[in-house]
Amino acid sequence: MRARIYQQPKSSMQSGQSNTHDWVLEYGQTQARQQDPLMGWFGSGDTSSQVRLRFPTRDEAVAYAERNAIAFDVELPAARVRKPKAYADNFRADRLQNWTH
Repeated sequence: MRARIYQQPKSSMQSGQSNTHDWVLEYGQTQARQQDPLMGWFGSGDTSSQVRLRFPTRDEAVAYAERNAIAFDVELPAARVRKPKAYADNFRADRLQNWTH
């Protein structure tokens, strides 16, 4: 069972960067999920796949995994490109597109 260390991306439903700065250590699944015959829900006896640990830095997450002899993979986050915008740019004279109402 390998653990995954990653920085959680923001959801598509949020505009801010809340809850995207922490690093998460998440265990992989060791058992396949099975469907319950009575209710139809899916589940497994693997409780470690439900554990998600949060750390303020990547180094702390890696140190925890090494200290507890957990095999892990580190996924680096994609670079966030933020282009500054100004409302006044909508009315510039050298604008490429036509301005219409």
